[in-house]
Amino acid sequence: MFILKSIVGKLWLTIIGLVAVILMVLGLFLFQYLQTSFPKSQDQIESLHKLGLKVADGISVHSEDNHYITMVNDLLSAQEATVFIVDKQFKQSGFVAEAGSMADLHYDDFFSKQDMQQVFAGQIIDNKVVGKGGIKQRTNNLYSAVAVPLKDASQQNIIGAAVLFQSTQSVEETQAYVMRLFAYVSLAGFLMTTFFAFFLLTKITQPLQQLKKAADLISHGEYGTRVPISSDDEIGELSKTFNRMGEELSDTIKALNHEKEHLSSVLRSMADAVITFDADGQVILTNPQGYKIVRDWGQIQWKDFGSEKEVDTEQNMHIDMIPPPVRPLFEEVINGANEITSKLHVHNEVWSIVMAPLYSRDVVRGVVAVMRDVSEEFMLDKLRKDFVANVSHELRTPLSMLQGYSEALVDDIASSPEERKELAQVIHDESLRMGRLVRDLLDLARMETGNMEMHFREVDLNSFIRRVHRKFAALSKERGITMTAELPEEELLLAHADEDRLEQVMTNLLDNAIRHTPAQAQIQVSAQKHVYDGRDAILLEITDQGQGIPAGDLPYIFERFYKADKARTRGTTGGTGLGLSIVKSIVEAHKGTVQVKSAVGQGTTFSIILPCNPQ
Repeated sequence: MFILKSIVGKLWLTIIGLVAVILMVLGLFLFQYLQTSFPKSQDQIESLHKLGLKVADGISVHSEDNHYITMVNDLLSAQEATVFIVDKQFKQSGFVAEAGSMADLHYDDFFSKQDMQQVFAGQIIDNKVVGKGGIKQRTNNLYSAVAVPLKDASQQNIIGAAVLFQSTQSVEETQAYVMRLFAYVSLAGFLMTTFFAFFLLTKITQPLQQLKKAADLISHGEYGTRVPISSDDEIGELSKTFNRMGEELSDTIKALNHEKEHLSSVLRSMADAVITFDADGQVILTNPQGYKIVRDWGQIQWKDFGSEKEVDTEQNMHIDMIPPPVRPLFEEVINGANEITSKLHVHNEVWSIVMAPLYSRDVVRGVVAVMRDVSEEFMLDKLRKDFVANVSHELRTPLSMLQGYSEALVDDIASSPEERKELAQVIHDESLRMGRLVRDLLDLARMETGNMEMHFREVDLNSFIRRVHRKFAALSKERGITMTAELPEEELLLAHADEDRLEQVMTNLLDNAIRHTPAQAQIQVSAQKHVYDGRDAILLEITDQGQGIPAGDLPYIFERFYKADKARTRGTTGGTGLGLSIVKSIVEAHKGTVQVKSAVGQGTTFSIILPCNPQ
């Protein structure tokens, strides 16, 4: 079956078929011609009988002429026939060697003596024999012979016999010869066609095979493959066109790869997450940020987003499906074919998302989503609003008290010097409170902008903590609170620290601890060596036994104006809400960290880690 799939094989079979049809038609006409043009054996014998009788009659009339038989043989040579005379003593005469190629034939080559006796008796006998070989004799020739009685001149007495024989060939022999000839011609035609097919194999099939092999290599990514040009015919032009196509394809692929790499670089360098989905929600393309979102958000349950859809946990882990938080927006874009901009709140984060449809011949074939983490912007905006509200709240009360008490003094409501002094003291305290608030705001602003002037030097934490402990010991004793300090015997040194700012940190933390710790409780200050980020550091801890901080407030206590006391009670224990923000800013300026652990009713622990040498 392979030969039927080859061009050369098909052409070879076509030529063989064409030659076979031509030979068959030619043979049919030739055989028909042989049947009609060549006489049959019986007809040839009858014709030879008649010719023999005429020749015998002529010889009888001219028996006295010795040259008559020679003349007759000359005439019969045109018909490839010969005549000779046999007398009753079986002697052959009237035939010479120069008569022709049949000079060596004898009557007994055709007839026996018994046959000749019958002829001498007046019968006519015919026979066929195969010719014998001689010097001038053709082998395997078929001869027809007839023997007729030969009479004397009076036509009364039989004096012998005239033997007339003629070279003949039957129609069957001719057909057999023609068939052999056709067989030889057919074999020669088959061999020549096969040779021609192999010639085509080198001239046509091999270049086509090279083209096929080169096309396969190009389809596997080897775009530099070329085919040799071995001729200037159509195949050569095809090879030139193929090579030109390969060059253009290589250039096109290089350009596409360049654009692909450029697009990939742009996507990788984008801070925004880019995700492309098909119409079924399958992820087609993502950049690293988008991949992280699909991986993290894929574990979120649908019920968290207002849907009762049941989703297998295994399926949630797949990173090729659209995450549940994005599904409602995706379906809205697919159904409405409109661009959508929205915000998503996921994992305590705020994401701005823009989803636009992808078209293919006016049909939405997918959606591209661009997401940006705007949690910081959202938080800053919230802080800005809270800052305005908190500053207004913090300033409103002292201003109201200043206005009220000053009006009382102006209106001379106080009737005694003691009352006027008391009103003036309130005005003074509130002005100091406003001053502290403004000073804290300025310090915090300077720290966040990097404009706070810091005086770094070596600080001995042992003596520093003892001094701060003595400073707050009297105040804590007045409140009935026990304050202790635990320090190691080894020396604790900070090579690069601002002692005044660290004292501000300790003051804010101890002030908060004293204000929120009841009497008969304890506050402990401790310091020890620590390892932070692979470097030597010092761990400072301030632990109180106060009322504690609710777990929901812990992530926000370092924000400006944030107070765990929602009632914002004032009085002697009231604060500005900026102390812990200042603590965090100062610690971060020292390349350290501050952490808090607290439980309601069990107390609070603030941990400060300061590297010994932050540089």
